[in-house]
Order: sequence, then structure tokens, then C-alpha cells
Amino acid sequence: MKQKGKPDPFLAAVCEAVHKRRGQLGISQEELAQRAGLHRTYISDIERGARNPTLKTLSRLAVALEISASKLIRMAESNCPEICNYEPSSVV
Repeated sequence: MKQKGKPDPFLAAVCEAVHKRRGQLGISQEELAQRAGLHRTYISDIERGARNPTLKTLSRLAVALEISASKLIRMAESNCPEICNYEPSSVV
């Protein structure tokens, strides 16, 4: 069972990737929210790791961040290589 208060490492890495890419584009949370059709406070919650975005939301964010969803996930994986990068033989 997951401990309360301890964020999932991969979720934290995804949130960090969203924040980092937004910074690379030089856009505000408000601008990202407008581009993705989401509320600004929802973007803030995602970047802080307080929300667990759905695949649909990640897809909308990726479009708004001008990258593919797979690139966003790869950015997240590079943020937590010790637990997020699996050997092909270990993937079920």
C-alpha cells in the first residue's frame, strides 16, 4: 500500500517534465492552461504533484507544450532513471 504523503516517483517525474517543458517555452501556467483547455490551478496542482493526470490530460498537455506525449513521458523517465527505465526483458 502506498504511503500517504510520499509521492510516486514516476508521477513526480512527469510533473517535473511538464514544469521543465513549460519553462523551456517561457510560458506561464495560465498560458499553458489556456492552450490545454484546463484551469490554471489544475496546472499548478499537476506541477506540484498534487494531481495524477489522466492519459487524456497528458495528451492535451503535450500538444499545448508542443511535443508528443511519448516525448513528455521520455522526459519523465530521464528524471528518474533508477526506477523508471526498465530493461525490455522485465516489462510484462
